[in-house]
Amino acid sequence: MAQEHNYTIENFDPEVLREYDIRGVVGENINDNTAYTIGRAFGHTVRSKLPSNTIVTGYDGRLTSPSLHKALCAGLKDSGSKVINIGMGPTPMTYFAHYHFDAQAAIMVTGSHNPSEYNGFKMVLNKHSFFAEDIQSLQKLIEDNKLELSEGQIVNQDITQEYIERDLLNIKLKRKLKIAWDLGNGAMGKVAREITDKLTNSENIIINEEVNGHFPNHHPDPTVPQNMIQLIEAVKENDCDIGLAFDGDGDRLGIIDNLGNIVWADQYMLLLCSEIAKLYDNPKIIMDVKCSKVFFDEVKKINCDPIMSRTGHSPIKEKMKELNSPLSGEMSGHVCYGDDFYGYDDAMYVGLRLLRILSNQSKSLSDLINFYPKTYSTPETRFDVDESRKFIIIDEVKERLKKEDQKIIDIDGVRVENEEGWFLMRASNTQNQLTCRAESISEKGLRELIDIIEYQLSLSGVNYKFTI
Repeated sequence: MAQEHNYTIENFDPEVLREYDIRGVVGENINDNTAYTIGRAFGHTVRSKLPSNTIVTGYDGRLTSPSLHKALCAGLKDSGSKVINIGMGPTPMTYFAHYHFDAQAAIMVTGSHNPSEYNGFKMVLNKHSFFAEDIQSLQKLIEDNKLELSEGQIVNQDITQEYIERDLLNIKLKRKLKIAWDLGNGAMGKVAREITDKLTNSENIIINEEVNGHFPNHHPDPTVPQNMIQLIEAVKENDCDIGLAFDGDGDRLGIIDNLGNIVWADQYMLLLCSEIAKLYDNPKIIMDVKCSKVFFDEVKKINCDPIMSRTGHSPIKEKMKELNSPLSGEMSGHVCYGDDFYGYDDAMYVGLRLLRILSNQSKSLSDLINFYPKTYSTPETRFDVDESRKFIIIDEVKERLKKEDQKIIDIDGVRVENEEGWFLMRASNTQNQLTCRAESISEKGLRELIDIIEYQLSLSGVNYKFTI
């Protein structure tokens, strides 16, 4: 069978086979042949596991995404798959298409929240996350020379309107809200204007709307306070009720309240839970180990059952299915609704649900958040370490702390709770970084927790100083 391209199968650089997806630097360890190989290997996997093999594909607004996506589709076609190409848009639109077309699988070409030189691939198989050992299995298929050449097809399908209509389904604002939106020049810019135009009872200020892979205004990661400055200014200058920020591929949500304060995910999750608690009897709500103790304490008071999970949108989605949970989230802003939705992370849908909740309240967002106990905390703090050392450092810290009289939770990294509060240290599964966070009931207590973190890092050869 003649191939209409020059792509070839290649072995993966082991560093790109991450826990939740495949990701690397384009031109260094990710290229068009990588994308083609993923297509061949993933297509083979789908055919071997399921009776049919329709696979949805999409790509984000990064400069390298169109080329990688073209090579991916060629690989899928050569695996014998039927490819439904929905084109450029946010990751949740690709997830939606997986359900909408009742496809067997989906792949999104995206670098997510990474710097512009990165790109990667998020995969779903039969409505389940494809991660961890699944991703590692693709390399073995290549090594075992299992990839047969077959004839598939590629069909282009625009589902933008269907996606917009589904996200707006059952979303009605009871009172008028003035909303600032920072799209971060990411892929959510493809649909946000149409969504806001159709969102009745709203006045909308949109910034950084143009999809631009250079990310000229700021890096699209709403967990970094520096990246929220423009949105904070937009909220204050326009006297908005709320501000919403999106990451590069639109599956993570950042929030600014009416006073210009950042509302972290474990804080706005409390508001989402207040609605869920009225719809379910003692629902199981999943949050990751980076989440505030306040969250776990407060949701119990409203008849929810909080479950602490390891970090990562893929394992959390699987945990949701296992526990039949209507809502889950993590500090990075990945929030997944099972209630009246599909159980994946769509930042636009989460934002719309939050707007609906806010419109049903007479109080401002800041008043709603300030109802909960005041704590002092660091943001989610990430810093680079040697890739080969990141997990070893956490193991070293864990062993040292186990010798002390402290409560340790080690489902993901090491979380320590004491009379001052708690702190977490863990290795990132997606980057060569450590992630740390600390929270206390006092400023003095927070400083003491940070001192422990810094001391433990220094014992493992890492010199890092926190700013609070």
